[in-house]
Amino acid sequence: MLNRAFYELVRSAPKGRWNGIQRHYGPEDVYRLRSGVQIEYTLATIGANKLWKLLETEPYVHALGAITGNQAMQMVRAGLRAIYLSGWQVAADGNTAGSMYPDQSLYPSNSGPELARRINKTLERASQIENSEGGTKRDWFVPIVADAEAGFGGPLNCFEIMNAYIEAGAAAVHFEDQLAAEKKCGHLSGKVLIPNSAHLRNLNAGRLAADVCGVPTVIVSRTDAESAMLLTSDVDEGDREFIDTAAGRTPEGFFRLKKGTGVKHCIKRSLATAPFSDLLWWETSTPNLENAKIFAEAIQKEFPGKMMAYNCSPSFNWRANLSPEAIAKFQNELGAMGYKFQFITLAGFHSLSFGMFELARKYKDRGMAAYSELQQAEFEAEKHGYTAVRHQREVGTGYFDLVTMAAAREKPSTIALTKSTEAKQFQENTQSVPGDSPSVRSQATINQPYARRIQHLNLFYRNFSGTPKDLQDRRVEITGPCDRKMVINALNSGAKTYMADFEDSTTPTWRNLIEGQKNLFDAIRGEISYQDPQTRKQYELNSKPAVLMVRPRGWHLPELHVKVDSEPMSGSIFDFAVYVFNNA
Repeated sequence: MLNRAFYELVRSAPKGRWNGIQRHYGPEDVYRLRSGVQIEYTLATIGANKLWKLLETEPYVHALGAITGNQAMQMVRAGLRAIYLSGWQVAADGNTAGSMYPDQSLYPSNSGPELARRINKTLERASQIENSEGGTKRDWFVPIVADAEAGFGGPLNCFEIMNAYIEAGAAAVHFEDQLAAEKKCGHLSGKVLIPNSAHLRNLNAGRLAADVCGVPTVIVSRTDAESAMLLTSDVDEGDREFIDTAAGRTPEGFFRLKKGTGVKHCIKRSLATAPFSDLLWWETSTPNLENAKIFAEAIQKEFPGKMMAYNCSPSFNWRANLSPEAIAKFQNELGAMGYKFQFITLAGFHSLSFGMFELARKYKDRGMAAYSELQQAEFEAEKHGYTAVRHQREVGTGYFDLVTMAAAREKPSTIALTKSTEAKQFQENTQSVPGDSPSVRSQATINQPYARRIQHLNLFYRNFSGTPKDLQDRRVEITGPCDRKMVINALNSGAKTYMADFEDSTTPTWRNLIEGQKNLFDAIRGEISYQDPQTRKQYELNSKPAVLMVRPRGWHLPELHVKVDSEPMSGSIFDFAVYVFNNA
């Protein structure tokens, strides 16, 4: 009954979303904490539901840690369906203090949400650019799984940082069970655990913030008990069996923990937090599938179907721990155990650092030869969908050219991309045009004024010509492809009109398009004929053919074989221009 009330509070939550989820508060607490106007957090809501669906339907979801918005954009372009936002990377090179820190929660707590906001703004721009070029081809707004560290304090701090992440559009947030004041990277020593009861308060505060916002944010509970050797308090009975009473306390007053009990301690803590979180993450010291299985089986025994997360950390020396064959199947095996979200936390840092070091090392010795090799590698990557070699286009110069044109009464003279060095020098390799002719070379002239206006044609041309006399009687009309025999038979069919269709009826191969134009060229001049290669039957036009119409492809369909200013031109403009050039 209680969860039913929370479906009313968080209306975007899909059916079954709160199965097995507990809260230490009731619906009345959420109502009391809401404002008079319920603000909608679109990106956070869409992202949370998108991530939840992926987790439920895919063997596992894998992600890389992004340190910049552009890195996130390249991840999506390459096909990844989620992005990880690492606190370690925020500390190192993405915080609002503008400084470099180790992963010890030294940076301002708004830094992670600000990076999430920046990533989403970059993805929004990428979506706008792609849409302006003929329609979006992918879902740019993939879910962001964000690091809230140890909450930067207690429950109130967790409540606030969850609010900030939701405002920034994060889909999921994880909280760990370390003492915030002594927080360390999970692969450093000196970690101090808080009692699990305190961790539960932090998780509840995060869930409460999401409920107040009306967003089904995915909450991940992380424990560092596998390698942590210190504990703030023995107040929780569940922790007491792991305390090394013989070792005594530290100078700071922390309890010391027994060695060799980390996996068992992680299981006990995670079983307690399972009802209050959507995924369970235990931070590990090595990529050990045997221990991963022990943990997973213990969790699944008490909570069947409970999803888990696994950090495929760069802190592991992968080749020292596993063979190449074991590494290749590592994530599949984890996925089969129930580790549904798997991620490489510091992928962005290592990719950025190593990539720049290698370029700088080679550039120091070989100058422009080294850079040109990078550029050639970028060109080679275009076949896989990479586009950033054309950096002006990548960041939206063409998009803002559209803004300039839309705002101007007459064609502006300040368009940035069309005659740029990028447009002149960065032409993609394309298939050669059979029978290159003035009709094909004229495409650029016709394309340039209209290519970026195709979705807004009515804004530029409000008055269109009336119906020609020959087309006023279309009571019998035939439509078909543009192959030679079909053109002759359609024109001879006795129909009033024949619409030669480059859109639906013609398979849009380059050969079909060019041969179709040649067939129409001959038909208009009455010179078209065809001999069947099997029967040797001859086909020619009769004396009263149907009126010929031509249906070009749609505005939104690109002609990849012809590019103007390094962009594929509209298939509609190409078909129209060739036909008019040849026959008008």
